[in-house]
Amino acid sequence: MPLLRLSLSSALACALAAPLAAAAPAADPNAYLEEVEGTRALAKVREWNAAADAVLEKEPGFAAYRERALALLQDDAQIAVPDRVIGDRVLNLWRDKAHVRGLWRVASLASFAAGKPEWRTLIDIDALGRAEGRSWVWGGADCRAPDYARCIVTLSDGGGDAAVRREFDMASGRFVADGFVLPAAKSATAWAGPDALYVTTDFGPGSLTSSGYGRIVKLWRRGTPLSAATTVAEAEASDVSIRPHVFVEGEARWPVIARGIDFYRSEVSHVAPDGRLVRSPLPIDAEVEDVLDGHLFATLASPWQGHPAGAIVEYAIADVLAGRTPVVRAVMVPGPSQAIEQVAAGKAVLWVKLLDDVSGKLVALRQGADGAWAQQAAALPANATIHLEAAAGREELAFATVEGMLTPPTLYAVRPGAAPAAVQALPARFDASKMEVTQRFATSKDGTKVPYFLVRKPGAKGRVPALIHAYGGFRLAQTPTYLTGQPYRSGPAALFWVEEGNAYVLANIRGGGEYGPAWHQAALREKRQNAYDDFHAVAEDLIAAGISAKGRIAASGRSNGGLLVGVLMTQRPDLYGAIIMGSPLTDMKRYSHLLAGASWMGEYGDPDKPEDWAFIERYSPYQKLAAGVRYPKPFIYTSTKDDRVHPGHARKFAAKLKQLGDGFYYSEAIEGGHAAGADRLEDARRAAMVTVYLNKELGAAARD
Repeated sequence: MPLLRLSLSSALACALAAPLAAAAPAADPNAYLEEVEGTRALAKVREWNAAADAVLEKEPGFAAYRERALALLQDDAQIAVPDRVIGDRVLNLWRDKAHVRGLWRVASLASFAAGKPEWRTLIDIDALGRAEGRSWVWGGADCRAPDYARCIVTLSDGGGDAAVRREFDMASGRFVADGFVLPAAKSATAWAGPDALYVTTDFGPGSLTSSGYGRIVKLWRRGTPLSAATTVAEAEASDVSIRPHVFVEGEARWPVIARGIDFYRSEVSHVAPDGRLVRSPLPIDAEVEDVLDGHLFATLASPWQGHPAGAIVEYAIADVLAGRTPVVRAVMVPGPSQAIEQVAAGKAVLWVKLLDDVSGKLVALRQGADGAWAQQAAALPANATIHLEAAAGREELAFATVEGMLTPPTLYAVRPGAAPAAVQALPARFDASKMEVTQRFATSKDGTKVPYFLVRKPGAKGRVPALIHAYGGFRLAQTPTYLTGQPYRSGPAALFWVEEGNAYVLANIRGGGEYGPAWHQAALREKRQNAYDDFHAVAEDLIAAGISAKGRIAASGRSNGGLLVGVLMTQRPDLYGAIIMGSPLTDMKRYSHLLAGASWMGEYGDPDKPEDWAFIERYSPYQKLAAGVRYPKPFIYTSTKDDRVHPGHARKFAAKLKQLGDGFYYSEAIEGGHAAGADRLEDARRAAMVTVYLNKELGAAARD
């Protein structure tokens, strides 16, 4: 994963037990709901949960939907996705009916690439949780290159972002006695050598940023207490975070420190062999991707040194460390309909996954003797979603999964100049001949063409209920995936919905990364309304095309998407008949004071600044709920253990609806963190609840 995406975009999935929320304004009668474990707050949650369960679990088909969803999500016929290639081995996390939390395991690269992996279990997470009396949820592992003999394993109790980190020995398959251990926190680590770690964590008072992430990076040597670790770099308290990362090529190590000024701007520094920090020449909004042959590769978010936004550039790290001005060269410049989404370095190859009108392509880049980079596209299926899963460092090999809404995933081994070899393909889980996918374009309020994917029965005529899912933020593109997966964008519920004659839509609204930096920047801060106008335009396009009808459209979104649908509900209650609101932000006046909220001010703005609140207030869902309006009855879900987006957002939105005399369905899982579910059991239950909720609120697919 690219460094800056690791340090900021997915820092939301990694750093320190969040501080208590700042006191809510006394005038807010629902302020008590921000007390995550408060007695009064939890009593209200139990009341709302019970009320929703009493209705939705008794709806026709609930049990059958849940059982089928669970069978689909836990089917043993699943792809063993390579989490990472470490030398001549492949790591994988496997979950099935018998291993709900999963098996972390390893196989030889040769056996895996041949489609006949010989797995050795490293950690049975369910068994470990039982033995230790903890509800462990896997959080990943960082294995020490180049020998990969030791790994730092991350485990969360209940699925929150705050997690324990423990050193694990690959040969013995055991945690290391007296090894590196960090207590539960939103920490970050990187191997500084065989016996040292770069660490950011809660070192005590003054060691956190206002966003609740680590403010200090220290070097911690084996055999010494954490308190003896020496400071390497510090961020300002007003910054989002500071995080270390170490790129390894053979015996060479290239450590970097990213000081996250806000969500999209990072001051990147190389760590010299003598410990000095040397600033990278990159602009602060560039994203560091990887290192190859001693050169650092980054993607530009804005034009720089004659290179356009969206381009990949590179420079020699040795020049920077030596105090020389490096020559910055363009590696790849995407076309007007393209966006670079993933970059990974392998042996002598830079692998790039890009989007072209939201369809995936995988390209291998090689540098010629003249310094120019030649592109070679992998012959993977067209008009599909491609996931670049992992790249091997010791041979010219990458693994990519290809799928579509109606096409089950296939994992390919890809080598430059050779036909991709299918490693594993899933069987069809449903009859795709009874459905069709089309890509359409709606016209937004300002004339922008907004793509969306529509799934329905072939030759369908007449208006039917429609479910639209979108995200629209944080430069995250939404690409079509097989209808049985992705439970957080309705997953199996989307399959059930289409099978029963309805329409399902995945909308590529602005704020995401579907068309590169400009597509994202078009919905930042004061431009946020563009994302909401885009979604409204997709809904209106369905109506104009005779596909659906006003009031028979459901809007679905989670996290930032939960904010999205809250806005849609308050802006156009006439247009939507149902709202699926997952792990949402709703109180945008308070968001920057709740858990990790301050880290997102680069996306939304600072509500404490009058000039920013002036544009945030125009859409903040909690503040916009008003008496006398007939709102669609939303299905709101979150998790008590969500230490990223505060559950108070969902709770307070529900409470205000109640005070206004409006109805809602509410489901708050105890475990699961921001995912709002710690395992597939909870995912399957939610898929069933979503399906019966949609049937209840929008009715059957009887044509007008």
